[in-house]
Amino acid sequence: MKAGAVVEEGFIYEEEIQLTVFKTSLFFTGDGFTVYDPKGTLVFRVDSYEPDARDKGELILMDASGRCLLTVRRKVHCNKTRDPFACTVRRPSLHQRWEGFLGEGIDGKKPIFSVKRSSIIGRSGVTVEMYSNPGEDYQIEGSFSHRCCTIFNATKESVAEIRRKVDASTHVMLGKDVFTLCLKPGFDGAFAMGLVLVLDQISDDYEDDGLQVDPAANDLSL
Repeated sequence: MKAGAVVEEGFIYEEEIQLTVFKTSLFFTGDGFTVYDPKGTLVFRVDSYEPDARDKGELILMDASGRCLLTVRRKVHCNKTRDPFACTVRRPSLHQRWEGFLGEGIDGKKPIFSVKRSSIIGRSGVTVEMYSNPGEDYQIEGSFSHRCCTIFNATKESVAEIRRKVDASTHVMLGKDVFTLCLKPGFDGAFAMGLVLVLDQISDDYEDDGLQVDPAANDLSL
């Protein structure tokens, strides 16, 4: 497998690239996304408009053709001391954890990474633990709710950034349902988009984290 690949090597770019992400919650408070490259070609999509999608705590990232690349799921808590067969999805908490699985579904699979919010109050961060490469963990800092955060690798190098989208012709900042995912060379774009799905869920679970954003920091346009 190509160096840097977590989900699929076909989504690792040799040069820095800015993808445009559209959150497409048209019918329900759901988690639909479409992602395009600078040429306007569809790269990823997430279709989760079912009313119970959030209750299941599971989202599937697909490529443009609908092939399932990654499943992210809120970690299930089983209280075996009371009922060994009762497993429920945890309500939002400080220690809530999400896990990523290759392909569609989780049955019979081991997670390849987990995502955990490290604090609730103040300038919070998110820790990404890599199960296959324990020394290659990531830290996400900033505010996804403001569309202003950065993914750092274990050596504190920026590998991806999430920023508000600025219209190239009018220089007007677009709404939060349209934003930019900037990928540095060698970082798996499918993995990055999987992290976006988790960040979106965490952002919904918790109120505004209080981070004040400098609008100039979002001036990234295609």
